[in-house]
This record gives sequence, structure tokens and C-alpha cells, in this order.
Amino acid sequence: MSGVANDPGPAEQASLNQPSLDLWPIGNCQVAGLIDRSGSLVWGCVPRLDGDPAFCALLDDKSPADPQAHGFWAIGLEDSVGITQQYIRNTPILVTRHTDAHGGVIEVVDFCPRGMNHGRMYRPVAFARIVRRLAGSPRIRVALRPAANWGANKPVTTSGSHHIRYLLSDLTLRLTTNAPVGWVESEHPFRIERTLYFFLGPDESFSTDLGHGLEEMLSRTIAEWRHWVRGLATPHEWQDAVIRAAITLKLCQFEETGAIVAALTTSIPEHAGSQRNWDYRYCWIRDAYYTIQALNRLGALDVLEGYLGYLRNIVDGARGGHIQPLYGLGGEAVLTEGHAPALAGYRGMGPVRVGNQAYEQIQHDAYGQIVLCNTQAFFDRRLYRMADVADFEALQAVGERAFLVHDTPDAGLWELRTRAHVHTYSAAMCWAACDRLANIATVLGLPKRAEFWQARALKVRETIEAAAWRPETQRFSATFGGDDLDASLIQLLDMRFLPPDDPRFQGTLRAVEEGLRRGSHMLRYASEDDFGLPETAFNVCTFWLIEALHATGRASEGRALLEEMLERRTAAGLLSEDIDPVTGELWGNYPQTYSLVGLINCAVLLSKPWSAIR
Repeated sequence: MSGVANDPGPAEQASLNQPSLDLWPIGNCQVAGLIDRSGSLVWGCVPRLDGDPAFCALLDDKSPADPQAHGFWAIGLEDSVGITQQYIRNTPILVTRHTDAHGGVIEVVDFCPRGMNHGRMYRPVAFARIVRRLAGSPRIRVALRPAANWGANKPVTTSGSHHIRYLLSDLTLRLTTNAPVGWVESEHPFRIERTLYFFLGPDESFSTDLGHGLEEMLSRTIAEWRHWVRGLATPHEWQDAVIRAAITLKLCQFEETGAIVAALTTSIPEHAGSQRNWDYRYCWIRDAYYTIQALNRLGALDVLEGYLGYLRNIVDGARGGHIQPLYGLGGEAVLTEGHAPALAGYRGMGPVRVGNQAYEQIQHDAYGQIVLCNTQAFFDRRLYRMADVADFEALQAVGERAFLVHDTPDAGLWELRTRAHVHTYSAAMCWAACDRLANIATVLGLPKRAEFWQARALKVRETIEAAAWRPETQRFSATFGGDDLDASLIQLLDMRFLPPDDPRFQGTLRAVEEGLRRGSHMLRYASEDDFGLPETAFNVCTFWLIEALHATGRASEGRALLEEMLERRTAAGLLSEDIDPVTGELWGNYPQTYSLVGLINCAVLLSKPWSAIR
């Protein structure tokens, strides 16, 4: 086993119930859960990643000791004096080891089963836990208290000799166990004499011997994840960090449709009391593009192929070529935003939002990201299904829309709710759509179409250079006709709109760094928005800065920043959306795909080559 271990001392033990983002994800690309520092399952949605959280204690302010508290699954050791946690190497399977004051030791293995079965991927709506006695005479207490209707209700339960059924809002879950059912129901402490097995899954009888079945599921799940990791083209340096980030990005894909969530959680505020609490459990075209981009650099083509299938269905269903910024995991277009009043919020900082109003926004960069995601499918001969002329025709409709709207206002990539501008980033993504369509037409042997899209790309470029360039300050503005800054201007490099040695890019980078850098971290922007002035840095913007530093001859500075960002990760090796540039505390939804993408991209870019070890 390997991973990042944490062993709380006595002082920290007292604060284990204080919610933090020091959380360990488990999952199987159907459901996912977050395990806290005490080994409790405190977040997990069913029957899919954007469903009702049966485990919602992360967003509740009640202590687990409160009889009214619910939305968690705790397996605790009496008289506990130490807890360590680590993943089984190259998997999202967590082992939590508890030690008591009398020499008793147990370990709890948490996983969501995943593996091939009868030629299909078995990934049930299920959470499995195996409890092993390692030493002494430990006594444990099991408290399984799922919630229903966003924390508003405790589910009705029924039980049998070896199971308990929980009637939730959208489905019924059944706990099958060889532990004493009565003691699990009453939460009565008991001595652990043998290995205990817990399988919380579909409401059906367990078809085999429970112990044998769960041990086989565990072995298959380990083998499946290690096989997937073995296919990654990891950099020589920072391998463990990259592998952990890649596994977690994979967990953020809802494999049934190919959709990719921006994060596993909702409503973790961007900073204390900010009200910037958003539901990120949906598929943003932008976030998914960046996720695909990073995993492609590691050769994880299965995620690309799954997402392209999802994206083709989105494009087919787009009326008049209009693409929303985000969709549900099943391609749902309407994601009405509301509140969950029964939950107080992370550390009591509500509201807890369900749904996201941004689905109604106009964000033109999505057109470029759709084309960019699809471009590889026309060139990469490793794919099971390469794209063809019919796919190109569908993408041309997206390109036409990009060209039509490239110089019109939108909400921008930061999704401002009460104002619209012509954003340089959005316009540049529209340019990228036209530019890559020209490349695709060339490889398909369609010279007239290539010329057509090259002309369109040139027209968009000329518009951007005329409207966004500020000769008096020798930099690009974040908006047409404005004089503002945001970190997305750094992405003109990644989009290949400007090369790193272009004085215009260097002037823009210098201005962005002077205006938005706070020590080792980058803000998205420093101007007031719908909720006031931002207080935390946006982690992916720091990674964008690292990429730009490397490209402009400041590689050693970029490496130092990358090392510092790696130190900011949780014990699980992950990052959330935001970070306090003063205290280093993580804020925002977790784990955040944007942040993990940045980590992977920078590690691949800055690592010494494998040939260096020969």
C-alpha cells in the first residue's frame, strides 16, 4: 500500500468532527463517496454523482454525537488514540487504521466495487466496507444513518436476519452484513472477533457468500484500477501526485453516459461566509474539455472516447447550434437552481444549492471547447472509432455558431450573473473553433472547407487584435473595449493564439502577474463582482501561471511554484477549487477537476524526461 498517511495527535483528535476538506474520495464512476479524517463516510450521492446525497453530513452542522444527526456512516473504535489513512497503491481504495488505548488495532477498507463481469463493467450503486481486527481486543461502534430528500428526512427502515433496508427518496438501499444487525441498528458497541463485511447496495439479496463475495470484489477492484493506471504515460517526476490526480479525474466521469462532473460536491463556499456556494455536480463543457486535455496527455483515451459519445449527443440535440455551458449527467438541459433548507451548509455557511442557474447563461467559449475536444478524434489512430466526414459536418454547425457570436457579449468563463461583456477568452475560443476546423478539413482532404475555415479564423483573430489590444499599456484586455484583467488571458498561450515569445503575450503576462498574483497564488480577477471582491485564489490560475513561466524562460520559478502547490494538497493528494493566499486553507468544491488538471499539465510539462534516469 502507498499514499499520504495522516496520524492525528491528541489535540487534533479533539477536532476530528470539525468539517474540513481533508477528505478521501472513493468511487466507481457510477457513485462516489468522501471519507473524513475519522474514517466516516460523510458525502455520497445516489443513484449517480448528481443525485440526492444519502450521505450529506459534510454540509450539516450537527455533531455525529447528536441523535438527530444523520447523513453519515461511521465505524469508530472505542478509546481511539490514533488514526492513519492511506490508499492502496494506484487505486481509490482507502484503508483507515484505528488504534485504541489498550493496543487494539483495526483497519477499515472502503471502496466502491468496479470490475469486468460477463463482458460488462460492474459498477453498482454500492459502498463496501471491510473491517479487520489486527491486534488486541478492539470494540467498535457502527452508526449507519443515511438521509433522504437532501437531509430533510431519515429513511424508513426494515430489517432481516442479515440485512437492513433504507427507503430513500429515489431508491432503496440494502445493507447486507455478517455483523450483528441488532447492534448495528442500535449503534451498540461490540467486540470485533472476526472480519466484518458491510455491503450497502441495491435492494436485492447478496447472491454469494458475503465474505467471499466482498473479498473477490475487492481483488477485482484493485486489479481494475491498477490495470488502468498501468496504461498511463506518466512523467518521470511527481508520479504519485499525477497518478492520484488522474484516478480522481476518472472518478469524476459518470461512465454510463461519458459526462464529467466539475467536482463531486456542492456548496463548499469559495471563502468563509462568501455566499459563493455553487453546485458543481454537473458536466460543464469547459471543465470537461480541460479534463480531457489533461488525461489525453497521459494517454487515458477511454475517458476521451466516453466523453465524445456524450458530446455528440449534446451537439445532435442542440437547436440552432446553441450550446449551454453545462448539462446534467444524462444530458439534461434544465438544471433549475434551488436550496436545500434542511442542511445548514459547510461549517454552517449556507445556502446549500441544488442545481445551477448557469445553465441559462450564454457562454461562447463552449463552442471552441467542443471543437477542440473532438479534434483529436480525426487524428488519433489509437481510437476505436475515429471521427469522419459526418462528424465534421456536425462540428461545422458548432463552428458557424462560434463565428456568429464571437464578438457578442456573454457571461464569460467565470459566469458572472448580473453583467455581460465581450470576453477576450470567449472570443479566442471561438477563433480556436474555426482554426481547428480548418485543420480537420485538411486531414479529411477537403481543401475548400479548409480555406473557408482559415478565412473565418483570420477574421476572428483580426477582431480580437483590434478590440482587445491596449497599445497604451502593451497588453490585451479581458474584455473588448475595456481595460480589465483576468487570469484567463494566460490561456491565449495554451490555445495557440499567441506564441510565448510574442511581445504582446509577454506584456499581457506581466500585467496579469502584477495585477492578480498574491504571493504564490493567482486570483481569477481582482475586481468586484456580484458577491463583492474575491478573497481566495483560484488554483487552476496558479497552474496556468506555472505553464506560462516555463514557456517564457522562467522554468526554475515555475518548478518552485509547482512544488509549493503540491505541498498545499490534502492528505489524499488532492486540491479543491480555491485557496486562501494568506493561510493556505483550501476552499471551494472538492475534489476540483480544474485544479487536478493544472497539476497534471504542469507535472508533464516540467518533469525531467524518462531518458534522464538511464
